[in-house]
Amino acid sequence: MFTGIVETVSSVVSLIKRQNLFVLALKKPGDFNDVKIGDSIAVDGVCLTVTSVKGGAFHFDLMKETLEATSLKALRPGVPVNLERAMKAEARVGGHFVTGHVDAVGKIKDVRTLLNYVEYRILCPKGLMRYVVPKGSVALDGISLTVGEVKKRWFAVYFIPHTLTVTTIGKKKAGDEVNIETDLLAKYILKSRS
Repeated sequence: MFTGIVETVSSVVSLIKRQNLFVLALKKPGDFNDVKIGDSIAVDGVCLTVTSVKGGAFHFDLMKETLEATSLKALRPGVPVNLERAMKAEARVGGHFVTGHVDAVGKIKDVRTLLNYVEYRILCPKGLMRYVVPKGSVALDGISLTVGEVKKRWFAVYFIPHTLTVTTIGKKKAGDEVNIETDLLAKYILKSRS
């Protein structure tokens, strides 16, 4: 379980294809010294398990399903990624409950820079829009956000300058992909009504 408060940005060292999986290596951030084999780290919002720590890098095994269901398939050496370690039970939840189980890959429809904030409009797969509600929560590339305007095929989120500089989202533009995880509570509420 995560909070959607990105701790740091790292970069891809390599993504190597092996039989039935890919091995992803990410540069180990200096303040992640407590991470060990078996720990969960959200990488651009995708919950991955650390399989080894060596050569100044974390290594993760990615199944084919993970690559097909997320934007991680586009990773290349040097590409930056958002990182968050799994939350501790006694810690504050600064964002919202994020599982790291990405629902779909969306696309940035457009980016509007306004006074002291930036609006991103996100194209979302049709079936997923039922879980996106105004003032509800959503995670994009692992970033906890509050949903703004909601239309038939897209929704808006808003970023303060700080978030744009401490995560990878500030470098993304119209047409770029983002991992979408909708609000866990919305899923359970709608499931209980069916």
